[in-house]
Amino acid sequence: MSALPETEADRAALALALVQVDASLGGLHLRARSGPVRDSLVKIFGPALRLGPGASEDQIFGGLDVTETLAKGRTVERAGLLEGARALVLTSAERLRPHLAARLSQALGAMPLPVLALDEGIEEGEGIAPALSERLAFYADLDGLGLADIPGAAADEDDIKTARDALPRIALPEDAIAQIATMTVLMGISSARAGHYALRAARALAALDGAEAADADHLAAAIALTCGHRATQMPQLEEPPSEEDAPPPEAPEEPEDAPDEAASQQESDIPEELLLAAVMAQLPKDILSRMAQGNTKRASGSGAGAKRKGGARGRPLPARPGRLDGRTRLDLVATLRAAAPWQTLRRKAMPDAPAPIHVRPSDIHTKRYEDSAERLLIFTVDASGSAAMARLGEAKGAVELLLAEAYARRDHVALIAFRGTQADLMLPPTRSLVQTKRRLAGLPGGGGTPLASGLMAAEDLAEQARGRGMTPTIALITDGRANIGLDGQPGRAQAGADATRAARRIMAAGTAALVIDAGNRPTPELATLSTAMGAQYLALPRADAQRLSRAARDALDA
Repeated sequence: MSALPETEADRAALALALVQVDASLGGLHLRARSGPVRDSLVKIFGPALRLGPGASEDQIFGGLDVTETLAKGRTVERAGLLEGARALVLTSAERLRPHLAARLSQALGAMPLPVLALDEGIEEGEGIAPALSERLAFYADLDGLGLADIPGAAADEDDIKTARDALPRIALPEDAIAQIATMTVLMGISSARAGHYALRAARALAALDGAEAADADHLAAAIALTCGHRATQMPQLEEPPSEEDAPPPEAPEEPEDAPDEAASQQESDIPEELLLAAVMAQLPKDILSRMAQGNTKRASGSGAGAKRKGGARGRPLPARPGRLDGRTRLDLVATLRAAAPWQTLRRKAMPDAPAPIHVRPSDIHTKRYEDSAERLLIFTVDASGSAAMARLGEAKGAVELLLAEAYARRDHVALIAFRGTQADLMLPPTRSLVQTKRRLAGLPGGGGTPLASGLMAAEDLAEQARGRGMTPTIALITDGRANIGLDGQPGRAQAGADATRAARRIMAAGTAALVIDAGNRPTPELATLSTAMGAQYLALPRADAQRLSRAARDALDA
């Protein structure tokens, strides 16, 4: 196999074949929407146990059979779905709860099982849990592929069985470990598991080719498949010093009976430069954009608000020991599971007790849920005369782009404009993109800069949002030249002091905030104000609407 397939779909098909040859490679993290290309890969993967994000730990891993344990008076375990499974397909893997993903990855480490993790989290910040993705050797992104890219199987069942039987006999070059370690360092990969996967993938590729040993092409292809998506930098070798700059080597004194150095050391079978060139040739063409997006280290924000744990509603979490205080709900199954192993001893200790089941306060388990608060983006826009003359047009364009993205992620948005002597709520929290764009287009400019009023209005709205269970974020776009105080009177000194007090109020409330300095030149006073607010400060002189919106999005999602 001299080169990897050109298309991402065919690479994914090859990865699935390699996983079926060597299950210790973990599997394939497939990032794609449901469609014919993805369906074809699921078909290539073959029969497998399918698990969705709603599956419980007891269903997957098994555990105590409460009914049988209570009936027989001894511990009776129940087998989980993983027991006896030959392959595993995780549907909507991006929705798998982190603790469940961690336990699943631990189980896969002890029991190698081919896994196809289907990830539909297309938006930035979404994706499968790192604990699980680290256990999967391969990654593929089918974004932008269509019917013409439907892949065929990289190998048939007979070829895979033959390769699986031959795998233990496949040899590796003597310097393969050192070569792969060097490549992972050059690619900026810190995980030792990546190099391990590259070695195993090279042997599996050689087995599929019917070769007796892995060669340079197998190593290069394996590195591209297992390390390309983990790379944080483009690999390149340091240039050796020129002969003119290098000092002349000193001839060491050797005893007459010293062994010949050339005879005691073996030359590398695969020159480092050639291996690097081969790896570079087989890396995906979009490797630079992947590193920029960081598909294995995605931003933590995804449009959703803060996670809140409680006992009322939301996504179920594992039950925990607790007590019934009128605000929590009893998890009957978990409570009986905790009490079941002790029934024999408790019956002997209390033979005259009428209750057939003895439950102690220490057995009580309560239900827990996790709820994601909706996020509210409060755009606070400077519409004063100075901003209107300088950057109001770009600011409007940036806000419009951000609003479109917020709408796509189902965020709520609100618009506050400050000009003249006060701030006005131009748009209460809404998801209506059309209404928001209409209000923004009609935003007039002119007058003074009541920055303090704008900040106070933004925090008042943020407090109201928190009262409704939302997570507010303030995005302030201004040139920073405050000249109107809270009392509506002009004066830069008083206006600056009022703005600082308003900023400190935002920081004290813990409201996330972003300050974009949209002036033609960075304003030191605005940088100081952002520090008092506990906000990130972005000075973007001469930036257009696209760059303003991109910078704001990155900061808000970080």
